[in-house]
Amino acid sequence: MGKKLVAICACPMGLAHTFMAAEAIKKAALEMGYEVKVETQGADGIQNELTASDIEKADIILHAIAVTPSGIERFEGFEIYEVGLQEVIKNPKGVIKEIEEDLAQ
Repeated sequence: MGKKLVAICACPMGLAHTFMAAEAIKKAALEMGYEVKVETQGADGIQNELTASDIEKADIILHAIAVTPSGIERFEGFEIYEVGLQEVIKNPKGVIKEIEEDLAQ
């Protein structure tokens, strides 16, 4: 069974940065051997919504956000790694590696 990473990307406008971050996370996670699902929250509402099962089965839950995402209560009781959108756009593998190191401790 592979490693799973789920993420939410959300920014106030929900346009370019949300989708740039989602794309960066997907690409990096796949290259690093993760099964990945990224929910985006933006101008066009919620796309690719994470289910309770997605969240429960995830090894890593990443929120790349500039606003509080809708449905934040779905993540209660889970460890969430929160980063800025710019950080994940610039260095998605670095962000994932940092989380892996943190989890390995």
